[in-house]
Amino acid sequence: MHLKNRNLFILGILLLVIIPKPAFAMHIMEGFLPVRWALLWFALSLPFIVIGIRRINQISSESMKMKMLLGLCGAFVFVLSSLKLPSVTGSCSHPTGVGLSAILFGPAVSSVLALIVLLFQALLLAHGGISTLGANVFSMGIAGPIAAYLTYKTANKSGMPKGVSVFLAAAIGDLATYLVTSVQLGIAFPAEVGGIMASIGKFTGIFALTQLPLAISEGLLTVVVFNLLTSYNKEDLQELALLRGGK
Repeated sequence: MHLKNRNLFILGILLLVIIPKPAFAMHIMEGFLPVRWALLWFALSLPFIVIGIRRINQISSESMKMKMLLGLCGAFVFVLSSLKLPSVTGSCSHPTGVGLSAILFGPAVSSVLALIVLLFQALLLAHGGISTLGANVFSMGIAGPIAAYLTYKTANKSGMPKGVSVFLAAAIGDLATYLVTSVQLGIAFPAEVGGIMASIGKFTGIFALTQLPLAISEGLLTVVVFNLLTSYNKEDLQELALLRGGK
């Protein structure tokens, strides 16, 4: 089977596996977090957004072709993070899609892409909310991409095959998002017995049931997309490496 056809076939199979049944579920929903916690996550997310906007402006000014690749990464985040499985009251489990942008552009750019995606989802799809936007951006657009980026760099330096590095980055970035979401919910709603740590453990355990297979599926899907980009956009990826100083 031709490489392109094989990759498209694998991509189709993974999409069938990863797309869950429709459910009334969302990111941390509107009004779910107490005001003080919602404001805290907004404040913590803001510096990353500012740095990300500056980085996007730099990339766009140095290479117009990178805008299309940025758009592709944004679309990838939008599609995957719109797929959802019910997990626990007030949130849900879903792929994140941020691993690809973190690998190509770094975590700062990924935070801006996640902000745009989450804002559109809150306004148009009733996924998440405006008051919880800061918390959702921090978990999906900051913590997840940082974990994915560091994983990818570490795996590359250790000599792992490129596909394995991409898979690990996407999967661990996905799991990191939900670990941080568990922390966000745990500290906002401590358990009567055991306090914050018990609450975090409960949320983490519930998320793990659905998130582990989703993380594996997202890792495999990201490898397929990365391979397609490598096959048909090799020059753009090489230029991107130069724009990032070869890092």
